[in-house]
Amino acid sequence: MDIFSSIKQTFSQIGTIRIMDIIDIALVAVLLYFIIMLIRRTRTSKVFMGILIILLALWLSGEIQLYTVNYILRSAVQIGLLALVVLFQPEIRRFLETLGNGTPFTMLFGGERSLTSENAITQTVLACTDLSKTRTGALIIFERSNRLEEQIRTGTILDAETTAELLKNIFYPKAPLHDGAVIIRNGRIEAAGCMLPLSENPNLSRDLGMRHRAGIGMSEATDALVVIVSEETGGISVAESGMLKRHLSRDTFEKLLRNGLLTEQEEQTPFSLFRKKDKGNIS
Repeated sequence: MDIFSSIKQTFSQIGTIRIMDIIDIALVAVLLYFIIMLIRRTRTSKVFMGILIILLALWLSGEIQLYTVNYILRSAVQIGLLALVVLFQPEIRRFLETLGNGTPFTMLFGGERSLTSENAITQTVLACTDLSKTRTGALIIFERSNRLEEQIRTGTILDAETTAELLKNIFYPKAPLHDGAVIIRNGRIEAAGCMLPLSENPNLSRDLGMRHRAGIGMSEATDALVVIVSEETGGISVAESGMLKRHLSRDTFEKLLRNGLLTEQEEQTPFSLFRKKDKGNIS
């Protein structure tokens, strides 16, 4: 009887839910979504897991009456709140800037295609094809989930539209920024002349130069998609997750970029599932 009465009471309360309650729940869900996306885009997932472990240890120490351990953990949590503000200051600032420029609404309602536009891919393919013919070395990084602030700070901020002409000018041998890497964010050239970490993989082929090792190292440290044009052979390569695909034809190169970038952006949008279904119905 108690179970039936509880079920009856639950269903009787459903009719009392207001529209504002639904809006309240939806806003909390959106906030949680952006917090999760912030953790994914920055390399803070391990820090977040460490915080969860400390909170779990704090709860367990209280339950099993480890008073000294519990006191130390409570003190660490109190101090840690201030430390977190300092530690995540760049991410907090970026999140507030994102709210200010309306990017969340663009992400929610179909703007993922603008994050890594098809134009940026097309222009990169055109530029790398020409650079390959002249055997001009190039290193182009497409930012994905992980933010590349550390690498961007080592270069020169451009924030320019991605065009084949600009890319070729940047990597012209006598240009001041040709030795570093170009980082493309949201379909735009964010910075050029950036320094990248070298791969520490001892099994890499000895015929790979510093440009290839830097590209592979970048793909090992982050989830970025890295494009490399060899100065010696003119070959076009793509590095992803520490794996290097070399001597790509133009069609294969463009296909790799589209699969790695456009699909990645669609998966990051909360309403992309519904749009995919709609597209399937239309076709």
